[in-house]
Amino acid sequence: MLHKEKIDAILANIERTIVGKRVISELSLTALLAGGHVLLEDVPGVGKTVMVKSLAASIGAEFKRIQFTPDLLPSDVLGVSIYNPQRMEFEFRPGPIVGNIILADEINRTSPKTQAALLEGMEESSITIDGKTLQLPQPFFVMATQNPIEYEGTYPLPEAQMDRFLFKLKMGYPTRDEEIEVLARSESQMTAELTAPVITLDDLLELQVLATKVIVDVTVKSYIVDCATATRDHPTVYLGVSPRGSLGLMKACQAYALINGRNYVTPDDVQYLLPHAFSHRIILHPDAEYSGHSIDNVLVDVIAKVRVPIMRTNAL
Repeated sequence: MLHKEKIDAILANIERTIVGKRVISELSLTALLAGGHVLLEDVPGVGKTVMVKSLAASIGAEFKRIQFTPDLLPSDVLGVSIYNPQRMEFEFRPGPIVGNIILADEINRTSPKTQAALLEGMEESSITIDGKTLQLPQPFFVMATQNPIEYEGTYPLPEAQMDRFLFKLKMGYPTRDEEIEVLARSESQMTAELTAPVITLDDLLELQVLATKVIVDVTVKSYIVDCATATRDHPTVYLGVSPRGSLGLMKACQAYALINGRNYVTPDDVQYLLPHAFSHRIILHPDAEYSGHSIDNVLVDVIAKVRVPIMRTNAL
């Protein structure tokens, strides 16, 4: 199959088990191809877990699930060394983070110390236990879910942890017709476990490499930087988007262009992905929040005010 056919096959396979979430499927696959991670925030029961399991099953990846609870320890995530009296040495038993697709379920229900156990793996694709570094299998993709912060018994993710996620997405409730379809599918037992792989892990790694080769004209790179700078200079913003956010948006645009069958990034790609890549990286001034300002309003303002470049066709 050509790379566009492989991508379409993945998305179609996910739609076999989850109804009406094509946009979320595309954005999740975009993050995976860009080498990033996704934070899914929404109320329970809208299909977040099914989404992750369907994606993993579609690419034949090793799927691991971590249920975050208030008493979960970092060693429960990373693994632990256990003494073997027969061999008279310690043996490392890897935790659930050692896999390809990691579902960090309800990540904001555990303590910040345990949340931080994911940091090294998400940033470096490796973990360190007892002074030894263990490389994680490739591809390595974390999709974390969290309930809205206003729910009781949650711990807000620290800023350093939030910045490790490429996208922050919200699934939302299905429409009436979509919910009826969910009920109909439940009768036929169409679940993620029944989803067969449509590509191999080697195919996915090849797609990730192809994404890095998508052309980003210097005018588009300047546009991304100008948008990030505009968040830092915005009067209602206390902490704007970091250079990591700019780099993440560029990589996401490359992957999104590949998904849409193009070998170049357009300003429209930047505008479409910017809210998903920037919203969780911005902190407003307290008085701005009290005055009713929101991060969404800031991003709308940034997109409206930053000059959109004219593409140089001879560069493509």
